[in-house]
Amino acid sequence: MTKAELISAVAQKTELSKKDSEKAVSAVMDAITEALASGDKVALVGFGTFEVKTRAARDGINPRTKEKIMIPESKLPVFKAGKALKEEVSK
Repeated sequence: MTKAELISAVAQKTELSKKDSEKAVSAVMDAITEALASGDKVALVGFGTFEVKTRAARDGINPRTKEKIMIPESKLPVFKAGKALKEEVSK
């Protein structure tokens, strides 16, 4: 499902216009993004949890030159599905 398809589905289920649905979907995504960027955890009960994990710095190898390189620490967003979502998907 693309963002446009999600907006259409929200518009149909809520009986809002597509323009209002787009604002709502964008606002939710922006709020989640801002919370993660500030280091907060976003828990949507029954759906899942969004959080930021830190990947430690590590040694790597450049496959082209076989030279050893240092890969710096990085942060990445992760999603853990909630129990209700897992049950619904497994049906």
